[in-house]
Amino acid sequence: MKFNQLATEVLEGVGGSHNVVSLVHCATRLRFKLRDSRKAQTAVLKNTPGVIMVVESGGQYQVVIGNEVERVYQPIAAQLDTSSASGENMPPPEKVGLMARLIDTISAIFTPFIGILIAGGVLKGLLSIALALGWTQNQSGTYQILFAASDAMFYFLPIFLGYSACKKFGGNPFVGMAIGGALTHPLMLAAYTASQLPGAQPHHFLGVPVIMINYGSSVIPIIFACWLSSKLERKIHLRLPSAVRNFVTPLACLAVVVPLTFLLIGPAATWLSNLLAQGYELIYSFNSVLAGMLMGALWQVCVMFGIHWGIVPIMMNNLAIVGHDTLIPLLVPAIFGQVGATLGIFLRTTNAQLKGNAASAMAAGICGITEPAVYGITLPNRRAFIFGCVGGAVGAGIVGYFQSAVYSFGFASIFTLAQLIPPSGFDFTVVAAIIGLLVSLTLATTLTWFFGKVRETATIAPQNTARGENDSVMKAETTAAAEFIYSPMNGELKPLEQIDDPIFAGGLLGKGAFIRPSGNQVFSPIDGKIASLFKTFHAIGLESPQGAEILIHVGIDTVKLDGKYFTPFVAEGDEVVRGQLLLEFDAEAIRAAGFSLDTPILVTNSDDFADIILNDGEITQQNTLLLTLIR
Repeated sequence: MKFNQLATEVLEGVGGSHNVVSLVHCATRLRFKLRDSRKAQTAVLKNTPGVIMVVESGGQYQVVIGNEVERVYQPIAAQLDTSSASGENMPPPEKVGLMARLIDTISAIFTPFIGILIAGGVLKGLLSIALALGWTQNQSGTYQILFAASDAMFYFLPIFLGYSACKKFGGNPFVGMAIGGALTHPLMLAAYTASQLPGAQPHHFLGVPVIMINYGSSVIPIIFACWLSSKLERKIHLRLPSAVRNFVTPLACLAVVVPLTFLLIGPAATWLSNLLAQGYELIYSFNSVLAGMLMGALWQVCVMFGIHWGIVPIMMNNLAIVGHDTLIPLLVPAIFGQVGATLGIFLRTTNAQLKGNAASAMAAGICGITEPAVYGITLPNRRAFIFGCVGGAVGAGIVGYFQSAVYSFGFASIFTLAQLIPPSGFDFTVVAAIIGLLVSLTLATTLTWFFGKVRETATIAPQNTARGENDSVMKAETTAAAEFIYSPMNGELKPLEQIDDPIFAGGLLGKGAFIRPSGNQVFSPIDGKIASLFKTFHAIGLESPQGAEILIHVGIDTVKLDGKYFTPFVAEGDEVVRGQLLLEFDAEAIRAAGFSLDTPILVTNSDDFADIILNDGEITQQNTLLLTLIR
């Protein structure tokens, strides 16, 4: 039941079923394509129990769920199927850029079967281990049956791609499968084999010579073929009488697209595939260490924004064209860098709940699913995420130096080690990959353990103690472990994530809260000094004796007023006490000028604190507790 409830909340959060154009899921994410992303309630979704993170990237609205994504996807998909028939007069989906459309297309084509493709790759790796250890022979029936199971998906990849590509392009997916089947048909494979013999005569189609190519395991030709088939299908389907269109449309698509694929699309796409593989090999051979360090450092950033799908076809293309891939091994240290950083948090923290979350995230990360570790553990503790990337860069540089390669497809995980074994048996490239993994894991763990800062749940209960009520209590509570920031104005108190400004809401300038003021004065929230006073007077920076750096920014985009309607009562460098008047502003005039007065109060050096706790309540009064800073 909890997954059905979560599915309902997620669907409401993205704007309802009528706002969804399409939905797919990968190992951890629901990937929505929305008609209007402005209808999505991102702040609400981020705070929904069961949702790890929300990411907008590549034309997709991605809701990160974790390992249980399939159980959330199913009820949402069922609701979408039910509502699709009644979705009349819906506005067209938002237009997105070329790169966003490309990433959306790639992820939609590969996501449906990526799990079984990875399973086949892992099974191939395990069979390689069995051969290397002498547990079986490649002539045995056991080996051949299991090898067929592991290789079938990749060998007949054009058929599977035909289905998902046509579905993505809006065509008949079974026509796509038929085109993929034609490319891998035994007659065509036999013709290709015959064409490689000395003195072989070329094949012709209606007198036009055909360049015979082995399309088994190929990626790009079938995608282009399905795109053309879908275009042709839409052109002719509605122009045919209803009595014959259901078989004449696929007949026309097969009769036109299959020959065109063998004559033109296939050779051109194969040339493009070879060019892509050669281009990657050229970059890799130029400096494999640098290539490794870049991929090891940046892979998790790509995963965070969902743009890693643009790299997946390169991996698969390398395997199809070259027979091996050197890109996947570079990603193993990137994965284990985050695992190591999570282990560092696990060792460093004394919080039982955080330890449990870290242990769970490590288990998923070892299997290649890093979203729980990144979004739940390392990214909130920013240094840990950076140390994970550093470990990934160093480990991947080692892997790149020895040019380790995999011989079957699979996303980077502990199982990739089995896929590194060459057909000839163990060699040092396998050992080098293991060394790179261990270096990445150890370095990230060590750096995080010794130099990371952990945000833990606070144990100090904030008090709404105004100055003069009970100073002795307040002083007793203000220890080295905590610092208190008081409200600089009266008004409505809101979480920072809800402010209508992506820079503030995303915490890029620091954590804190914002106030919708009911007055027109700003008072000092601390005893300290004025560290900065903007020349437009709309923002003031303060520094406390304990080192907290506070920014009060009156309004959104009010810098454009160039100081108009603001009157300061302090100057930069002044010493101030809590409750001292800092600034007055003409609230009515600022609102009349079209500006919001929502005022963020930020701790700009948030990384120096383990946690920043917002006081409870929807209304705040000047000089009452606003934020508790935990060291």
